[in-house]
Amino acid sequence: MRVLRHTVTDEEAGQKLKTLLRSRWHISSSLLKSLKWREGAITVNGLSAPLSQVLRPGDAVAVDVSDDDSLSPHIASVDVPLDVLWEDEDLLILNKPAGLAVHSAALTEETVTVAGAVAHYLGGAPFHPVNRLDRGVTGIMVVAKSGFIHHRCMSILHTDDFRREYRGVCAGVPEPNAGVIDLPIGRKPDSVLERRIDPAGLPARTEYQVLGSRVDRAVLRLRPLTGRTHQLRLHCAAIGHPLLGDWLYGTEDRELIARPALHSYELWLRHPLTEEIIHVVAPLPEDMKRLLP
Repeated sequence: MRVLRHTVTDEEAGQKLKTLLRSRWHISSSLLKSLKWREGAITVNGLSAPLSQVLRPGDAVAVDVSDDDSLSPHIASVDVPLDVLWEDEDLLILNKPAGLAVHSAALTEETVTVAGAVAHYLGGAPFHPVNRLDRGVTGIMVVAKSGFIHHRCMSILHTDDFRREYRGVCAGVPEPNAGVIDLPIGRKPDSVLERRIDPAGLPARTEYQVLGSRVDRAVLRLRPLTGRTHQLRLHCAAIGHPLLGDWLYGTEDRELIARPALHSYELWLRHPLTEEIIHVVAPLPEDMKRLLP
């Protein structure tokens, strides 16, 4: 259960309860609508209160923003160890391994997924991934512990309050050594998986910088400024430097690396409630270290 609590100040007195909930915690209209019908979800001084109630100094406001389990889809839990990088009562930040899908899909019907592992870890709680990683991509993944926190995180995704950087190893050495790839992305016709550069697609922008290189490969710092499916993989391929091991947009070489050489490396996140800046680093996995020039 996640209950937000606040004591009304002199400056806040005279406001309606709804106004305080919206301004202090940015609770959405849809969630407020749901909470007002949930018994005991919104209280003032321990008593259920209507959203129209006018507040007085010293009033103790409490709101239960936990998920309504009766409305959440069931996820089968799987007892798989999680590499937890950071955690509090609102957020879970993981280091995802390669080969693990985030959730089951129609084409794969995975039995072991990040969703199932998180459900087991959190005791069956609904799964709210803030950022998703492809099966073969490793590294930092943020999971919200409630729909409320998920909504707050999604509102800051791809801003400086939710900044992610990746490390990738690509074929060849990009020129110039740094820049922005600005190429729209759309679905490839007749494929449920593959994307393509498409002038009619959705805007997609990626910052890149070469951190090190040799004749046949380079280590890249990649920052997605948008969040399109396969964006980093496709953008690298589109400038002529696909990620090593990328079977879909480059050349598969399982002896070199058995997956796309891409790792979600670093995160700066402003906590949606405390406003603390959370900084997390997930070290490069061994299969990518072996590729470094």
